Formats: sequence, structure tokens, C-alpha cells
Amino acid sequence: MPKKTAAITFAASAAGDLDEIRDWYAAQQAPRAGEKLIEDILSAAERLADFPESGRIVPEFGTVNLREVIHPPFRIVYRLEQNRVRIVRVWRSERLLKMA
Repeated sequence: MPKKTAAITFAASAAGDLDEIRDWYAAQQAPRAGEKLIEDILSAAERLADFPESGRIVPEFGTVNLREVIHPPFRIVYRLEQNRVRIVRVWRSERLLKMA
């Protein structure tokens, strides 16, 4: 039986986080490094389509459907939904996650 693949979507908050990463590296005169980092983050997120439960449960919340993948120095935080992985934040790994 073929394996189901989860759809990957990005919340506006996660898309904004990626824009901030891009802008920060551009301001540091390292736009190529920023683009490479974003490509790597997106690749890590894409792997969740086949392995949606591979991330650890976010320790601040302990909720089974809120998980994260660490891609140093960032945390890719996502919510598991039926047949979908929704990326909700891409934050520096030292930041604690807070839900508004």
C-alpha cells in the first residue's frame, strides 16, 4: 500500500519569519548565506511530508500535535493536522515559543 504524503503549508507567521531571516542576512551583507539557510529550512520542512511525526513534541507545550524540527540555529515549529503539516513558526532555537 503506498504511503500517504502530508501536504505542507505555511502560516503567515512562518512566512513572515522567513522574510525576517532573509532581511537580517541581507542587512549583514550576507544575502547568499540567508538564501542558503532558507533553502535548507524549506528542505527540512519538505521532509515532514513523508515523516510528519519525526519532529519532537514542543517542550513548552507538551501537545502531541505541536512539534518541531531543530535546524540550527532555528526551530521549525509545526502543527500536525489531518493529512497536513502546517509550519507555524521558524524561530531562533534559544527563543521560547509563546502562542498568542
